[in-house]
Amino acid sequence: MTAREPAETRTPKSETRTTQSENRSATSQTRTTATTAAPTTGRSAQTATLAEIAREAGVSAPTVSKVLNGRADVAPATRARVEELLRAHGYRRRRAEASRSPLIDLVFHELESAWAMEVIRGVENVARDAGLSVVLSESAGRLTPGRTWADQVAARRPHGVVLVLSGLDESQRALLTSRSIPFVVMDPAGDPGADVPSIGATNWQGGLAATRHLVELGHRRIGAITGPSRMMCSRARVDGYRAALETAGLPVDSDLVRPGDFHHETGYRQGLELLRRPDRPTAVFAGNDLQALGLYEAARELGLRIPEDLSVVGFDDLPVARWVGPPLTTVRQPLTEMAEAAAKLVLDLAREEGTPAATRVELATSLVVRSSTAEPPAV
Repeated sequence: MTAREPAETRTPKSETRTTQSENRSATSQTRTTATTAAPTTGRSAQTATLAEIAREAGVSAPTVSKVLNGRADVAPATRARVEELLRAHGYRRRRAEASRSPLIDLVFHELESAWAMEVIRGVENVARDAGLSVVLSESAGRLTPGRTWADQVAARRPHGVVLVLSGLDESQRALLTSRSIPFVVMDPAGDPGADVPSIGATNWQGGLAATRHLVELGHRRIGAITGPSRMMCSRARVDGYRAALETAGLPVDSDLVRPGDFHHETGYRQGLELLRRPDRPTAVFAGNDLQALGLYEAARELGLRIPEDLSVVGFDDLPVARWVGPPLTTVRQPLTEMAEAAAKLVLDLAREEGTPAATRVELATSLVVRSSTAEPPAV
């Protein structure tokens, strides 16, 4: 991954990106355990721990300090040895001692859609009110950022990190925790772990509501274009789709469920496959709005009218959903509000004013009915 990091604040309108890696770290995972400071010297437990680490690593205390501060002028083997000892000792830098930069790090697995802009807007809203700037990073589609990214974050010392559809490996979590850099995962790709603060949405309920709406209109052959199976939100939406069909006593036809990746091109390609079938579905639930728009294109190419010949429901309620023809029925995922909640939570954790009331939050989704759904055509 090639780093392309801007010199200063990243805003929604200038999305200069830093390509880096993902990161999934628990604010409470690593604890300070060393308490060997000699009282006669007046040294703190933290200082004594650094001295112990330096002795065990066979390096000087300034070298350990360089590793802690993410300095580049440390040999890779030395850095790895010191980091391992920091983790083994449970060393955690005191927040009062750690001078923070006026930044929030915002990490995406990819930055290629209007979906990302809604998230950036939410984090920017909170950062602006707090007098902070936002640094954007992208991990080129990978669900975990690389080690270079973690070192750069440690050197920047931001107020906190918000990871979107991303996560951290154990070493990255330990690195951020030892620097007292809190992190929150928004819309986790997988189970982030019980000790990782996260903000999500009711994806299962959204898939259920979308499909139930189509069933209530009278549709019996309802297709679906899913998102990536590796993402928890995608699996939850499809599970909601299946639950709605089963509750209505309708069979779940696996031939009508097509894998997607949340991109427009996949909606178009899988839409053509579904709509060319002799027993084509009369309605399709798309895993997100971009795939729904690709399905619109496939329907137009095949001469099918929406909603007269085909009903379509999306997911996200991006601004474009209101302006396409016909306006798209979709499940509203409160992306901006989710991003604001994630940014507020990471700042609460940074202030260390006790444990926040909730560190695992799901915001409600809701069905927005527009003109892309109607009763099925008469047979």
